[in-house]
Amino acid sequence: MIFEYVLKKNGIDPKKDINLIQNIDFANTAGAFTGGTGDFTIEFEPNATSLENQKEGYVTASLGVESGYVPYTTYCAKKSYLKNNGKTIEGFTRAIAKGQNYVNSHTPEEIAEVIAPQFKETSKADLIKIITRYAEQDTFKETPIFDENGYELLQDILEQAGELKERVPFETLVDNTYAKKSIK
Repeated sequence: MIFEYVLKKNGIDPKKDINLIQNIDFANTAGAFTGGTGDFTIEFEPNATSLENQKEGYVTASLGVESGYVPYTTYCAKKSYLKNNGKTIEGFTRAIAKGQNYVNSHTPEEIAEVIAPQFKETSKADLIKIITRYAEQDTFKETPIFDENGYELLQDILEQAGELKERVPFETLVDNTYAKKSIK
């Protein structure tokens, strides 16, 4: 949906101007691309860097940069869970804020050293390249506060894709109480 949003934003009709293939399982898109399917592919890391390293492709653009800030990763809980598990939510949110502080105050090399055990299949050099790319694209948020502008952009994208029947007010779905506490 974000890719289609970016195409439309740039005057390209994804239904008329290109042949958009959407029936390939995401885990197999890089392999399909290297096998000759398509002229472009959308990849998450580390697949994008892997394609570059294999000289099979090049990162030409970032959907995150081109779309504007979209709240891609969010954490959801039922109101009843929030009501009955405040300490857990508070601790979880503080941990997210602590991670964000670390990422925003350390070098790609330092971050790569810390996360390397979680990415055993990715070399430290590639991790550094990926982290540097994300930092240069301003991908890393500074706080866990869910921004209303990003929320509205997400609704624009969902609406344009025909996946949103009606818009929902920000205050109805988003509670930044714990996020605000976590940055004090």
